[in-house]
Amino acid sequence: MSSESLPERIPIFPLPNVVLFPQVFLPLHIFEPRYREMVADAIDGDRLIGMALLREGWQRHAGPNPPIFPIGCAGRITHVASLPDGRYNIVLRGVDRFRVRDEDQSRAYRIGVIELLADGSTAGRQEHLQAGRQRIENLLDRQATVGAAARIPPGMADA
Repeated sequence: MSSESLPERIPIFPLPNVVLFPQVFLPLHIFEPRYREMVADAIDGDRLIGMALLREGWQRHAGPNPPIFPIGCAGRITHVASLPDGRYNIVLRGVDRFRVRDEDQSRAYRIGVIELLADGSTAGRQEHLQAGRQRIENLLDRQATVGAAARIPPGMADA
């Protein structure tokens, strides 16, 4: 379910152990100077920031841009608290997943040249879940005829 189109270039905020998913909110405290600049630029622009997960072993990387996984999620800044010392507390809402095709090194922070990843419709997945549930119920019905009394409860979740 794609909620909006993304620009071809967005700022990338790489973090270890933090991922963003579409439609999920993520609070962040921004303190490093280059990322404070990134947030200021995003606030003045389309309010988008791409979240990317740092690859394992990123601490051993000598340069300013350690390796990231190519799949990330764009987030729109929904709330901003500018602190007196220049830091920010922000909240991102996940928008869409993307793939980083290239990086633009022209700023202090990363800018990803990205392509939108189209997520499949949930309708197709629901059909597969319903079909699987029906098969299980049929098998349990057959098993019940041979002596076992098992049934999927009507309120059982389909997840």
